[in-house]
Parts: sequence; structure tokens; C-alpha cells
Amino acid sequence: MLAPATTLFTGIGQLVTNDPAFAASAGVERLGIVDHAAMLVVDGVVQWAGAASSLPVADAAALAVSDADVVDLAGAAVIPGFVDSHTHLVFGGDRAAEFEARMSGQAYSAGGIRSTVAATRAATDAELTARLDTFVAELHAQGTTTFEIKSGYGLTVDDEARLLAIARRVTEDTTFLGAHVVPAEFAADPDAYVDLVVGEMLDACAPHARWIDTFCETGAFTPEQSRRILKAGAARGLGVRLHASQLAPGAGIRLAVDLDAASVDHCTYLTDDDIVALAGSSTVATLLPGVEFSTRQPYPDARRLIDAGVTVALASDCNPGSSFTSSMPFCIAVAVRDMGMTPAEAVWSATAGGAAALRRTDVGHLAPGARADFVALRAPGYVHLAYRPGVPLAAGVWRAGARLA
Repeated sequence: MLAPATTLFTGIGQLVTNDPAFAASAGVERLGIVDHAAMLVVDGVVQWAGAASSLPVADAAALAVSDADVVDLAGAAVIPGFVDSHTHLVFGGDRAAEFEARMSGQAYSAGGIRSTVAATRAATDAELTARLDTFVAELHAQGTTTFEIKSGYGLTVDDEARLLAIARRVTEDTTFLGAHVVPAEFAADPDAYVDLVVGEMLDACAPHARWIDTFCETGAFTPEQSRRILKAGAARGLGVRLHASQLAPGAGIRLAVDLDAASVDHCTYLTDDDIVALAGSSTVATLLPGVEFSTRQPYPDARRLIDAGVTVALASDCNPGSSFTSSMPFCIAVAVRDMGMTPAEAVWSATAGGAAALRRTDVGHLAPGARADFVALRAPGYVHLAYRPGVPLAAGVWRAGARLA
């Protein structure tokens, strides 16, 4: 259903704009909080936001004589829609048995990805599409309005291209992750697989992708192989992203900075040199709390990154092996409880931080000119996202001014 051309949202108890133009109490300046607020949306874009008592007289007069919709949110808190900048939503099969084994003491490794590859190759397009649509409905119901999707569970030319084509139906932020792991048929010659990735596979996948990514980790791809793959993608016009330092310290974070990657994701094991490199760069450190929750690895030190001036994003990494959650509120609660983030920092990182990780300026905030993506909460304020973990607080979700959930 198309949104009305003009909608005035009133009765907002607390509005989180992520617009520094609005003053806020100490410690939450970046949230740009406005109490007793209203927001005017025209053709899916925020035209004005602020204290309801300050709605410009000209706009108020125009609304009084127009056919504009007026939506009273009855005191709800409103935040920008979540921007989930790291997901793997197109796959076949299930790894519940692996999760159960891990909860019984088995260590996590990258090798389990191959079992999902086998199941994904065997799945039809219709099966993958139906499952993806289910996940997208989950995202919307929990307040996520923008999300990225990676390939990486096909690892053949045709399968990687089809996964990206399926993902492109639901998001413009698609990532070619042919370099997820080396598939079993290339186990004896990983460099031959890299040749395939930077050649025929990249040719087939680049038209369906905005980004390229690699898993730079022991058991996956070396820094040298990762550099070659990422540079090949950049030469084809794809933006650079990177999985790094999930299982152990390594050179991946500094490689990401060197290549001006938009984001380096995981960052579980950080060295002093990693922090210095990130702090002096435009690369976002994307942290994935669901992974450590599911794998029982140490949580990344968000406090150390933030205090050094690094831009931090939070994302779900929704995937069947290491983080099978689509809930950004859950990630916020874990980040606050176990990663040293304040509620304000976690909410900013799950909205504006995610937008920065995707190099998007149209989402993640509710300043004039932004796409009107937002969540009305069954709560008086944003803090409840961490304060009430596991409780479904999204009372309504809007994307470009149209209600999704």
C-alpha cells in the first residue's frame, strides 16, 4: 500500500533523531533526542522533526487545509529503523545439531560453513526465496528497515550468482562473498579457487552486487588471498567489506583499513595496532554480538574502540551457524550487558552506525531529508531496548513513511 503524500506523526513521547543539531542530555548527544515531538513526512521523506510545539506555522496551516494523514503515536518512543549491515539470509538447511554440540563443549570453527553450502546448492530458487521472505518479515517485525545480505553459501559460479539475484529482490545492499570458505572440491588447491573467485565468479556476480567481502581468517582465506580478491572486486566497482579477527588476532583489520573498506566485521580479537589503524580511518568496526553469544567466544571490547574514536556499528550476522538471530534489539541488549556499551551507544550503533557501515546517508537518522524509516516502541524511551531484553517492543514499523509491521 502506498503511503499518503503527507503524514504528520504526533504524540511522540521521545524522538531519537540521531541528528546532532538537537541538544541532548550529557552522554547521549549523538542521539539528538526530542521530547514531546512530532515528525512531518512528505513522499516518504522526513520534511521536519522536532518538538510538537515548534511545528512551523506555515506547515501547520497547510496541514489544516490538506488531506494529510495525522497519526497519533500516543506517547510512544520513536527511533530510526535499525540498519543491519551484516547478514547471510539466503541459505538452505539447518545447523541446530552443530549448535547443540557447541553448547556441549565443542569449539566453533569455520568448517561448518561447508554443510550449509551443500544444503544451499541442493535447494531450489523457490525454496530459497520463500525462506528469505520469512526472514525479511522477521526483520521488519523487530524494527529493521535496511539490511545487507551476503552470498557465500553457493561457492560455484552459478550458485553465487543466483543467491545474489535472489537477495537483490529485497535489498540494494548485496555483497558477493564467494570467498567465504574454500569449497571441498578445491581443498587441495585453494589458490585455484581464488583464481575462480576473481575471474569467472566475479564476472557473474558483480552485476548483482554492491559490495565484495572475504573471510580473512585461519581456515578460510589468508591476508594475501583476501587482498587479491578485494582488489579485484574494487576494480569492478564494488565497495569493500571484510570479515576479520573473529577467531584470533590477524592482519585482516589493517588490511581493511589499507583498502579503505567501508566496514571490517567481527573484530573480536583486537591489538593496539588494530585500534590505532581503525581510529585513523573511515572504516567502521562492525560488532556482531549474536556470534559471541552463540559460539561462547569472548565478546569484542566495544568500550576500547569507542574510547579510541572508532566508529562502531552493531549487526546481527544472521546465519545458520554462528548467529541464528534476526533481532537487532537482542544485539543491543547483549552489547550493553557484555560489551561495555551504554544504551545510547548501542542504539546509535544499530542505526546510524549501521548506515555508516553501508556508507548510506539516507537512513539511520530522522533529520530532514532522511528516508522516513522508523520504529514506534511500546516503551517511553530507547533505554528499554536494553532494559527489557527479549520483549517485543516494536509497536509499529514504517519504511519510507509506509507501515511495514
